[in-house]
Amino acid sequence: MAPTIFHLAGAIESMLYIPGMPDCKGDMILAVCHYIIKLHSSREDEQDDKVISLLQQLNDSVKKSTTDHIYEDQVFIIMLKSFVTEFKVFLKVPNLKSTALNPIELLAVFIDFLLEIDGRIWRNSFKPCQKDLKFFITFLGDKPASQSTSLDENKNVLTDIEDVANAVGSFLYSYFFYIGEKDWTRDDRSKDLALADILGKFEQVKEKIKEQCIAASWKMLTPKTSVVSLFLFDSLLDDLNLLMIQKYETSIDVKDQIRTIIEELKSLRTFLEDMEVQKHPELEGFLIQTSDIAYEVLYILTSYAPVWYLNLRLPQVMEKIKLIRLPLEKLNKYPTEQVSSQEEISLEDIVVDFHADANRIAGMLKDVENPSQKAPLIEEDIFVGLDDEVNEITEILLGNQKKQQIISIWGMPGLGKTTLAKKIFGDDRIVKYFHKRAYCVISQTYDKKNTLISILASMSSLERDELSKLDEETLGEKLYKSLCGEETRFLIILDDIWKDMWSDLHRYFPENQSGSRILFTTRFEKIGSQASDKSIVRNLRFLTDDECWELLKIKVFHNVQLEDIGELENIGMKIARKCGGLPLAVVVIAAVLANKKKNKAKWGEVAESLSSHISKDNSCMKILELSYNYLPMHLKPCFLYFGAFEENREIPVQKLISLWVAEGFVQKVNKKQPNAVSYGYLTDLISRGLVQVGKRRSDGGVKTCYVHDLLREMCLTIAENNNFMKVVQE
Repeated sequence: MAPTIFHLAGAIESMLYIPGMPDCKGDMILAVCHYIIKLHSSREDEQDDKVISLLQQLNDSVKKSTTDHIYEDQVFIIMLKSFVTEFKVFLKVPNLKSTALNPIELLAVFIDFLLEIDGRIWRNSFKPCQKDLKFFITFLGDKPASQSTSLDENKNVLTDIEDVANAVGSFLYSYFFYIGEKDWTRDDRSKDLALADILGKFEQVKEKIKEQCIAASWKMLTPKTSVVSLFLFDSLLDDLNLLMIQKYETSIDVKDQIRTIIEELKSLRTFLEDMEVQKHPELEGFLIQTSDIAYEVLYILTSYAPVWYLNLRLPQVMEKIKLIRLPLEKLNKYPTEQVSSQEEISLEDIVVDFHADANRIAGMLKDVENPSQKAPLIEEDIFVGLDDEVNEITEILLGNQKKQQIISIWGMPGLGKTTLAKKIFGDDRIVKYFHKRAYCVISQTYDKKNTLISILASMSSLERDELSKLDEETLGEKLYKSLCGEETRFLIILDDIWKDMWSDLHRYFPENQSGSRILFTTRFEKIGSQASDKSIVRNLRFLTDDECWELLKIKVFHNVQLEDIGELENIGMKIARKCGGLPLAVVVIAAVLANKKKNKAKWGEVAESLSSHISKDNSCMKILELSYNYLPMHLKPCFLYFGAFEENREIPVQKLISLWVAEGFVQKVNKKQPNAVSYGYLTDLISRGLVQVGKRRSDGGVKTCYVHDLLREMCLTIAENNNFMKVVQE
């Protein structure tokens, strides 16, 4: 566990002089402390325990010190010098085996740390080192660096960068942190010789970088991301144009090269737009590669790259553009029979290959039906089956048991636990029987204060904004008083509990012998028994095949009573059976069917593609991924973006669509506001069953929305696998 240095930071940050180290200031040592903690959090061994222990002792020493001037505390100064002596090991690139970072990440993190120390020096003699170190970070993040990832090869350019970085670290330690009888660093001649040697090594490495770039120039490397759209590509072009107009200052020759690249990318964009009109199956593959070139140019131009490096890399980018242009020109000159070729492609093969081949993914999965035949918007919770469960649980809630009782409904995600709880919560018998009712979503991140606020706001007219001003104990007291009447009978539903939190909340719910009830929904059987050994724990059953088929019909045909659906009956029942009794799977697949032609062939494609996935572990996720694959290309980044929001929280629509616009996900349409276009994207996602309506505005529009937690997990998995987005949870 990383140490806390709150007290130490405040004590040494302002120290302008450290006894025995005339050139070392407190903020420089603090920079090292932060780096050690950062690195410690990613290490997998315990070789740095001594340094970490010293760091913790220093912090505790400051905390216990009785003097106002810590630098006058001799015990602290001795301990600080001991710490400085020990942290020398951190002024070199860490061993690869001791950290979860890859070689390139290790080098970049270490060089960034050296720049942080170097940046505090502000000596002209060190500026050349700063300049070259910044360039090294640029190179490490650029395409050619990813060609070589082994630090074991002597001739590898990454090994040479590591050697130079270690030399800089050793130099900085010797000059600023050295403690000993002979302070040779005060000898300017020795210092200048050491610095000259380092600068010579920098020049040698830059020559090898040139060779590395030339050797890698012809290769088309793995794309930055395979989640793309024409609108995202337009956003990249806008960024490049803005960079040229407002910010970028370089030689005339480099500017001319950049202008040429931008014009070439615009030309490629025209070809890609034609392919989209033709519904060409290879559109997305070409768009992935073209967008990746735009990302590459933008990175090079916004990083710290000297003119010689730009003159080397920009012509290489032009060569990549030529490699893409040739097949694009050929495809646009001799277009293929798009519809017939798509009909021949096996949908199952496409889904299986989705993660395997970035050049031929979801573009093949586009629907070719007439857009006017899209299904209308559906957002209500349709309750099919489980009537027996509703009645049995309702009878328990209305039973004669006077003591407070806990009922826990558990089961896998997507079974309909939340829908069941909402059905019970709104039942007329429940509304009449209980004096007070509250419904609160807990989710993975339990927050006591927010939970208390939600319960109070749910069963009263109190505003959340006013309640949020109160502390936890005041909120708990207010909740207790609102429920403590002798005859007060209350029902509290706590939805989606992930861990035992009842022990933290139970004291706010008085046991008044009036027949009050607490209802849990959770994925885990143990949650109910942990709350009380007298809890009633129920495992929610799956839907029967007939119930799945009934739900599928309602969702696909929008509750229209159909006496006979002809040839779709058998294939529809087959699809329903393969959903495995999971309501969420039925709803998502129904949305796919609702947006396809109502014929046996189209439904047969879906049925066949499901068969290989239902039988596997995590089969529901495969079904959900199928729904994602069917999305039009421009909706994929919009949908994946839901993974960035907190689980089980309604998202304000205005916030969501504004973020979509800012991220460049939205098409620019003449005489139409971007937010209006974004809203159209949202309603499309809702109609496909992937996004749910939370609240509506007075005019009927969507005010808040959300995705089911299973769908959110899918968003996170796909986004990370495709380098689109990674959510870091602290």
